[in-house]
Parts: sequence; C-alpha cells; structure tokens
Amino acid sequence: MPYGTPDRLPPLSILRQLISFPTVSSDTNRPLIEWVAAYLAAHEIEHHLWRDPDQPEKVGLAAHVGPRVEGAIVLSGHTDVVPVEGQTWSTDPFILEERDGKYFGRGAADMKGFVSLAIWALVEARYGALKTPLQLVLSFDEEIGCSGAPPLIAAMQEWLPRGKAVIVGEPSLMRTVTAHKGISGFNTRLLGHEVHSSLLPYGVNAVMEAAELIAWAKARNERAAAQVLSETASLFDPPYTTAHVGTIHGGTARNITAKECMLDMTFRVVPGESVGEVTAAYKAEVARLEAKMRAVNPACAILLGPLFDVPPLTPEVDGVAEGLVRSLTGDNCVHAVSFASESGQFQAAGYSTVLCGPGDIAQAHQPDEFISKAQFQLGQDFMCNLLDRLSE
Repeated sequence: MPYGTPDRLPPLSILRQLISFPTVSSDTNRPLIEWVAAYLAAHEIEHHLWRDPDQPEKVGLAAHVGPRVEGAIVLSGHTDVVPVEGQTWSTDPFILEERDGKYFGRGAADMKGFVSLAIWALVEARYGALKTPLQLVLSFDEEIGCSGAPPLIAAMQEWLPRGKAVIVGEPSLMRTVTAHKGISGFNTRLLGHEVHSSLLPYGVNAVMEAAELIAWAKARNERAAAQVLSETASLFDPPYTTAHVGTIHGGTARNITAKECMLDMTFRVVPGESVGEVTAAYKAEVARLEAKMRAVNPACAILLGPLFDVPPLTPEVDGVAEGLVRSLTGDNCVHAVSFASESGQFQAAGYSTVLCGPGDIAQAHQPDEFISKAQFQLGQDFMCNLLDRLSE
C-alpha cells in the first residue's frame, strides 16, 4: 500500500500545523480542532464534534474510516498542552524547529507527535482497503485532570460503531504500557478561628490544623511503603499508592492564629486498590479533624472541593489492545507508568485499552520540549504496520 500522495499531508507537516496552535489548557483548542475537521472533511472522512456546554471554546472530535461496523481500532490523543510561561525556551515554542535530530515545540512529545501521526494514518486509511475500521478521538483538558475525555467517550458511542481496542498515544518510547496509576484529589480549605497568638488555646489555627492532614498523608505513605507488595503494585516506582500535598498557603500574621489555610491533597492509586476507599479514608480524617476544631469554635469547618478523579489503567487478561500493540511493536516486556492518562477512562467505559506512543515522557512539560526524529519515525512505522494489519 503506497502511503502518502501530494494532496495528503505528511506527518511532519501535520505536526508543524498542530504545534502552531497554542492550545494551552487555560485557552481554547477550537482552532486546532476546526483545522483537523476541515482536513478530514476535504478527504470525505466522517467526523463529529463535541462542544463542552460549560466551555464553548473547548471542542472534542471523533472520526471513523473503513466499514461502518463494530470492532474498530481507536487512536486517542489530547490536544491541550501545558503553559510555557516561566520557562526559558531557545526557540518559539509554537513554531516547530528541527535541529540535532529532534523536533522542538510545545506538545511535540506530549502529545501532538502522536496526534499528527494518528491524523495522517486516518487519512491514509481513507484511501486503503480496510477490512477493520479505524477511529480517531481528540480530547481536551487532559492536562488539568482528564476532564474532557469522559463526555467525549460517551458521545462517540452514540455517533460511531463501537471500537474493540483503544491505543492512547502518550509518550512511552513506543513501549506497550498496560498499567498506570489512577489519580484523585481535593482542594482542601480549612476555616479556623482568629485570636491573638498569646491566647492560642482559645483560637483554631487553620495552618496548624492543616499540618495534621499533612502528617496523616506522610504516615500513610510510610505505612504503604512498608507493606507487602501486590503483583501489580510491584510494576510501579514507587510501588504503592501515594498521598501528596504540593501547595499550601494561609495565615494573616505571625501573632494571629490563622483564619484560613488552603492545600491540595492528591492521591496516585495503584491498580487493584480502590480510589474510592483511599478518598473515603481522607474524608474520614477530615471529619475527625473538623470535629476537633468545632469543639473549640463551632464556626470552624473544612471544605473539600474535588480536583479530579481519574481511574487507573489496569492490566487486562488477554487484552485485545495489548495483543495488537505487542504484535505491531515486537515489545513483549511489562511496562507501567506512574502518571495518569485518559487510558483508564476508556477502560472504565468498557474498551480494551493500552498506552503506547512515540517520544519520551521525560520531555513532557519541559522547556525546549522535543520528540526525536527516530521516535517520530518509529511512530510512523507503527502506523504503517497498523494500516497493513487493518487491511488483512
């Protein structure tokens, strides 16, 4: 099958176009999606757009080529990227630059490299003799909690025949990743009672009470690190569920018991453990601490605001997606990653799912982010092999 003709853009041209759209999560991704939709429409490819009713400037896309039957292979990627503010770049982050065997630009690794290859493959498939259909899903807001994928996953099942396997193309050096941790968290706001610090017992210091939650998290991590590892947990580094506080701020002055304190408590949960049980344990500790605070002053409170809730990717027994990707890459090793992705959300929706994409996660979110030419070529080789497989 000859891949690529003058009216079909090569992968690098698509990547250059995608990087030119500054799709930082705080801003719109609509121009990028509209460009992709127009390109697919030019090749008469069925596609559908999902607009977030709460964020009209955020748009997802799902597309389908090949026979309109169930059993498609789904290529999934997110279109949003992290900010560049505060980073020192040697080039314009939204103009693709090629040098030293690398392609530089925000999102080159995470994950517009894969997305450009997936778009290329979809268009090439349009002109092939597919016996198994191919689908493409492009989401938004992955970088701020994977909130854009679930409604898009629900919508695509109404628009398109159901797929049998999903490949989420997060950068994995083209390794077959079958497990990742889930992530959940809460914005935690403690409301204390102000008094002069010389009258400490009569006030409630929100900062000092927050320290108890931090101590709880630290003790939980220490217990988890000491426990006997499950087979799945042993795949990860660190090989256990972690609790983490990355930011905290509060207080008014050195001599006033803090009226308010804010912290973000997050959990990275290994597959096989219940995210619900972990968060329930935190809520129980919050309730205990709140009762103690209210015993001093009933106006005190601890308010929880959910940050995100992303399920883990759990290893599948005889997984269709895993088997397909291993057969295309030749990778038979076991790989797990500690970062979260939309993979767990597809799996939770009943899709056999695997994570595999070009590029190195170590480059994600970095200044002068890049994907190596070698990795980009491996990604294209993978897509060629996939197209051949779908035509058999």
